[in-house]
Amino acid sequence: MSVIVTDTGFAPDDWTHPVLAPDAAPEGAAVAVDLASDADPEILRGRLDAIDMIRVDFPKSADGRGFTIARRLRLMGFQGRLRARGQVIADQYAMARRAGFDEVEIDEALAARQPEPQWLARADWRAHDYQSRLRAFS
Repeated sequence: MSVIVTDTGFAPDDWTHPVLAPDAAPEGAAVAVDLASDADPEILRGRLDAIDMIRVDFPKSADGRGFTIARRLRLMGFQGRLRARGQVIADQYAMARRAGFDEVEIDEALAARQPEPQWLARADWRAHDYQSRLRAFS
């Protein structure tokens, strides 16, 4: 089972539509696409309007390529739901939100090791950047 993390805390996964490989053609119904951490988001150019959700894989918490993918997707104009999936830790939540992710999908084991209060402590992601803290001292 997966746990979805948003700015309001933990929730069950509410996505019930198909999840496709990046090279599959979306057809009609709501569609999600899985992108590996080494994928080039350009493979989705021209099809972003037909995709409702993109899940970007984080195979390790030390692998930050997914943050770059999220930023590039948003700069390409993706307006849908953007989800980080895998080994994202609570300390990375604010960065994930600033990069463009709407939510994070973690497994129950990670949710047990890093319970909801640890994620909620970073839910005000706009306030958890170093530039805001530096401006407070000027």
